[in-house]
Amino acid sequence: MNERPEEWASRGIDITKPSIARAYDVVLHGKDNFEADRAFVAEIARLIPEIYDVAAYNRQILGRGVRFLAEQGIRQFLDLGSGLPTVENTHQVAQRVAPDANVVYVDNDPIVLAHGRALLAENDHTTVVTADLRDPRSVLNDPDVTRLIDFDRPVAVLLVGILHHLHDDEDPQGIVKTYMDAVPSGSHLFVTHFCASSQEARDAEKQYLALLGTGRFRTVEEITAYFDGLDLLEPGVVPLPLWRPDGPVPPESELTVGQKLMYGGIARKP
Repeated sequence: MNERPEEWASRGIDITKPSIARAYDVVLHGKDNFEADRAFVAEIARLIPEIYDVAAYNRQILGRGVRFLAEQGIRQFLDLGSGLPTVENTHQVAQRVAPDANVVYVDNDPIVLAHGRALLAENDHTTVVTADLRDPRSVLNDPDVTRLIDFDRPVAVLLVGILHHLHDDEDPQGIVKTYMDAVPSGSHLFVTHFCASSQEARDAEKQYLALLGTGRFRTVEEITAYFDGLDLLEPGVVPLPLWRPDGPVPPESELTVGQKLMYGGIARKP
């Protein structure tokens, strides 16, 4: 991408600092990122050489989870903190199962809106909204959200790879509860999250916080608490490769640092 800071600054984008969405684009081998994003990822890769694999694991569970939800009859997906569009996005997976599935992507990075709107210009069942997921009321009342999401019918609320970018004092658990209180019985919550599963993970957390300003590696118990009051589906909150894999995977005791760097799960609202 064009890396002339002054041109992006006119759009309110500071390309001299890494962003969450663009750093994720780097590890997915995308092209919508800048030198600051690539430098940040290079620093993380020194601690976690598997960081590119971790991004792939997260993308793979997104596909498995969305496919599962669509197969359960879910036809509405609210993808919060969605990041830049890449391959096998939520709408592509869901609409492969159910062409009438509605998908709303929400992200606060303006580059996501620019690229997403272009990608989805001819898809009447999908849209991109620029909003801050930390303000649930604003998101839930956004006209572009309510145009496609009927909150009287079950909704899949996706917080895939994003809650670890909320600080403890921002009350991520309370934010999750607000979204789940807004959706009816039969809705689902889908979360993946960095886990403090090793010393390497704890070291990576320090780098995330120092260089990106966010990135909390929480315990399995803390991640599981997001599902309080919901019916957690099998196999529970587990390392990403172990959540309903499409093929054989090693037992948890044999997983690598990278394979255990993120945990995830899906729960149903009773």
